[in-house]
Amino acid sequence: MANVAVIGAQWGDEGKGKVVDWLASRADIVVRFQGGHNAGHTLVVGDQTYRLSLLPSGVVRGKLGIIGNGVVLDPEALLSEIAKVTAQGLSVTPENLRIADNVPLILPLHPALDKAREAARGDAKIGTTGRGIGPAYEDKVARRAIRLCDLAEPETLSDKLDELLRHHNTLLRGLGAPEFEKQALLDSLLALAPKLLPFAEAIWERLDEARATGKRVLFEGAQAVMLDVDHGTYPYVTSSNTVAGNAAAGAGIGPDAIGFVLGIAKAYSTRVGSGPFPSELHDEIGKRLGERGHEFGTVTGRPRRCGWFDACMVRQAVKVGGVQGLVLTKLDVLDGLAELKICTGYTVNGQMMKRLPTGQRAQAAAEPIFEVMPGWPGSTRGARSYAELPAEAVKYIRRIEELVEAPVVLLSTSPERDDTIMMRDPFAG
Repeated sequence: MANVAVIGAQWGDEGKGKVVDWLASRADIVVRFQGGHNAGHTLVVGDQTYRLSLLPSGVVRGKLGIIGNGVVLDPEALLSEIAKVTAQGLSVTPENLRIADNVPLILPLHPALDKAREAARGDAKIGTTGRGIGPAYEDKVARRAIRLCDLAEPETLSDKLDELLRHHNTLLRGLGAPEFEKQALLDSLLALAPKLLPFAEAIWERLDEARATGKRVLFEGAQAVMLDVDHGTYPYVTSSNTVAGNAAAGAGIGPDAIGFVLGIAKAYSTRVGSGPFPSELHDEIGKRLGERGHEFGTVTGRPRRCGWFDACMVRQAVKVGGVQGLVLTKLDVLDGLAELKICTGYTVNGQMMKRLPTGQRAQAAAEPIFEVMPGWPGSTRGARSYAELPAEAVKYIRRIEELVEAPVVLLSTSPERDDTIMMRDPFAG
């Protein structure tokens, strides 16, 4: 049986939480391989709703969860999330959660710099969550990050804080923001050490053993391909690589161990924050999609921008993300609409294109070209087989498959875990 990697195929918020939860029931290990607590998964299990930002979704199913080295980890946010799910009846201990000992940490100075930069940008804001994700990744690649393993070495930690504060306090001073004092940071990190170090280990060894013993591993991505720092709508992107190929580097395994790649896409499109959105709707239909789909960010609470399904964008995500099969979510949100539209191309400064241009101004100038399809009068909500779907809904799905050049292998028809139609088992490879 194959491993499975789950990534977003749009701008995030596609419903990955439900899909990962559904798959986690059949996996042995669930690994989060990138991002930070700027991403969120909402899992509905019976009468409980779990909102996770850092914890791998597998902990809800009693599976081993791993936070890989490709994540940037806010210690306080993690401990707060563990306390929250513990109050809901879950047990999170070093027995079911392991953290890569080389994971970079988000410190209080990171969100401070994040927010100060956004404020300085004025109307040109990127739309970050202000949680310090970008500055933490900057420190990682600049080789000044504090990593989890450093908490076990107080002298190393002290020396690294000197380097870190030289950089950050200079920037904060220039932005007119308060600076940070070393001893307070050092004391807080040393106080966190006994709470975090019991979870730490060399994750690559555990994953190598899991592979040797035939265990199923589910790799859980955050955000989505069109927010990838290389392949997304730059600079309105996240600060990590969100494509499935990063599961290898972000978890410490070879690329041949990633397995089957699932891309998650809504039956329409949404986006949180700034950046281009060619198929966005500013009318009553856009409002209806937002209301029926409960389109608010899991982490930020911000209302999501809503629009028609963009096949060109998802096709790009399929190609650069290595997607082998799609999961189409929230089909039921489209129930009752008289007609549907699919973006099949763009007009950019008078030129027709089948992909989003790379340049920032060209992306902003992209005008959608729509193909119109009939809606369906019946309901798809809760359907568990294609036979239960209206004929027009099946035609809509088939047209999406043609345009994005990938099969729909799973279909989600409500937030409930079991309201899922499976055409192909991802774990079968």
